[in-house]
Amino acid sequence: MESIKTSEQFYDIISDKCRSIVKFQAGWCPDCRVMDMFIGPIEEKYDEYDWYDVDRDVLPEIAEKYDVMGIPSLLVFENGEKKAHLHSANAKSPDQVTGFLEGISI
Repeated sequence: MESIKTSEQFYDIISDKCRSIVKFQAGWCPDCRVMDMFIGPIEEKYDEYDWYDVDRDVLPEIAEKYDVMGIPSLLVFENGEKKAHLHSANAKSPDQVTGFLEGISI
């Protein structure tokens, strides 16, 4: 999962024609570390998306703009538009993440 470090990079990525998933997280977040332990196989299975990572403490203005109130959160973008958002309370297990991804209709 490629890390996004700047606002410019973020907007370039989400405005691309590809579908992308951006994981918002922070280094101090224990639930984010748990997600890191199971997200790899999910990324491989859902390879129709380009996967990225944002530290919400590095880009707080992006997190605020896209209503990331808790972490980890997964946001799905297509053509610069947020299509879906898996909030932190529902992102605690592989089943919750895959259920979310199965339910997306883009």
